[in-house]
Amino acid sequence: MWGSTGAVQTGAPAAVELLLACLQFLRHELLLFASFWFILGALDELAIDGLWVVLRLAGKAKDGTIRQDEETRPLMGRAAILVPAWQESEVIGLMIAHTLRVWPQDDLTLFVGCYRNDPGTVAAAKKGTGGDRRVRLVIHEKAGPTTKADCLNRLYAALTEEETRSGSQFRTVTLHDAEDMVHPAALGLIDRALAEVDFVQLPVRPEPQPRSPWVAGHYSDEFTEAHAKALVVRNALGAGIPAAGVGCGFSRAALARLASRSAGGPFAADSLTEDYELGLLVSREGKSRFLRVRDHLGELVATRAYFPGRLEESVRQKARWIHGIAFQGWDRMGWSGRVIEIWMALRDRRGPLTAIVLAAAYTLLLIETALAICARLGWHVADATDPLLEAMLAISFASFAWRALFRFGFTAREYGLGEGVRAVLRIPVANVIAILAGRRAISAYVHSLRGGEVGWDKTRHSDHPTSGAYGTVGR
Repeated sequence: MWGSTGAVQTGAPAAVELLLACLQFLRHELLLFASFWFILGALDELAIDGLWVVLRLAGKAKDGTIRQDEETRPLMGRAAILVPAWQESEVIGLMIAHTLRVWPQDDLTLFVGCYRNDPGTVAAAKKGTGGDRRVRLVIHEKAGPTTKADCLNRLYAALTEEETRSGSQFRTVTLHDAEDMVHPAALGLIDRALAEVDFVQLPVRPEPQPRSPWVAGHYSDEFTEAHAKALVVRNALGAGIPAAGVGCGFSRAALARLASRSAGGPFAADSLTEDYELGLLVSREGKSRFLRVRDHLGELVATRAYFPGRLEESVRQKARWIHGIAFQGWDRMGWSGRVIEIWMALRDRRGPLTAIVLAAAYTLLLIETALAICARLGWHVADATDPLLEAMLAISFASFAWRALFRFGFTAREYGLGEGVRAVLRIPVANVIAILAGRRAISAYVHSLRGGEVGWDKTRHSDHPTSGAYGTVGR
């Protein structure tokens, strides 16, 4: 007997017996480790699920609706849209043209930030404007890329210069990316919501891509559940709402307060997730809101976009998110004194731990495979009964089934039954990406601790939802 994990039956060479005993011991310890954290994570998610169900039964988690005549009604004041762009020549023109078409309000000004050493993006942006006077093309005086936050700060400076020149101040500031496709009703919703709060976030809706149903598809599953459940609960609890960087609006006064504390502007130039950080900072000092609304056709008022369809690009993007939210978030923002905010911060920053636990679980699969091969060769392993471990495994499997059911339900509701089924099948894909991204994020964080500079590790975009690459999307 090796400890309490089992015994290797005779008949195998001594070296094989020792190897099997080591594998059995490692298997037992990894099962305990993974099961413990799976159960803890399951309790966390179960709490969110339970709160969402209560809100749903009370009618407080249902999507709102707006009439068609409300979608493009006049704004309550001037609205600025900030769009940073570096090497986005393939999508920026389509983004600008579509935004100007579906947002016809005269009080809109679109600030597009480009770099002097990126002529392709500059040319595409100019073409997309179509001569519309509501666009301000801002060329950064520095060679690109700097950081996304630095580009946003340059756009903010251009915004203040515009206010000085015109003698009229903007009332709202909304952030978008070069690959976004906006909803016709989004600007009006943000405008009205900012009459009551300092920050508002609309949902993000990743568009399915037939050429990448697995890697790109898993974004649909994760964003749909997060933006239909987790953020709905967070909003109802009064916790701070993180900004997604797109479809998020800020009151001009809130940004001015943050800008007054730094010479560079309101955006943290040394942060990889300046948008996430900005949303929470505004929430700490004012009111924030997550807003889910459907238009007269039943479509979700959300920002649509194509997310990375290749494994390497997806890992890079998610590593940046983990690095910025989990590591930099801890360093830069610390911990709030409110219990609810501590809970939400723990959820936001669990990426590295999730990667480690998932890696342990997949290592277990390799060990089980090795033990099964040995068993086929006649080198059997007799397992000792461990009631605690068996109970933990049973709970872990039950929680996985529960999570898969919720993943299916939310994805199927937004994308159809076929995508709902694929959402369950995509869970291993999402897990592998999480493991690889966690490893990359830890490495990047260690590099930064050694003095490495933070750069704009951006995602390349080659298609826009309006381009017809995957069919017509939106209106």
